[in-house]
Amino acid sequence: MLNRLMRATMTKVLSPIAHVLLKLGISPDVVTSVGTLGVCFGALAFFPRGQLWVGVLVITAFVFSDTVDGIMARASGRSTKWGAYLDSTLDRIGDAAIFGGLVLYYAGRGDNPVMAGLALACLILGSVVSYARARAEGLGFTANVGIAERADRLVAVLVATFFADVFDVSLLLGIVLGLLGIASLVTVVQRMLAVRRQALAAGEVSG
Repeated sequence: MLNRLMRATMTKVLSPIAHVLLKLGISPDVVTSVGTLGVCFGALAFFPRGQLWVGVLVITAFVFSDTVDGIMARASGRSTKWGAYLDSTLDRIGDAAIFGGLVLYYAGRGDNPVMAGLALACLILGSVVSYARARAEGLGFTANVGIAERADRLVAVLVATFFADVFDVSLLLGIVLGLLGIASLVTVVQRMLAVRRQALAAGEVSG
């Protein structure tokens, strides 16, 4: 939902930056790669040390590269299957770094096994959400359904992490992680059911 609502606004805001980068001869793939490296650095360099709000600011500075590279690709006519594959794959790495950074913090310096478990659940289920759609599309089905899209999960965890650290209210982040875990699980089930319906209609279900 957030992905659809914010796309038009962010495109307008970030288009000038995208065009400047194109004039400098920078390719969309470079922006994608640098953005992912920045997100991973922010999450894995600051989160494990307990500097959560700093990590969120660093991540936020790079996370918009995901929109910038798309604008650049469309503007330059370089929208390719390789670019789409690279973008999707690196998105998964960035997401894993964010939740993995939280796992490292709460399993170590943060000393909160429950929070570490919730963050780990979000990491795993978030990956399954993406896999469920990718695998469906690889088999010729569609699975673009669910209540926990990537943009929703990303915005929720970053905002909650920032304010939970600034105001020292870990319960806030715990609640958000718990809700994200549940939403991700529901999304996996929704995608499985959507694919099953398509498979039944195509006579691709045995037994």
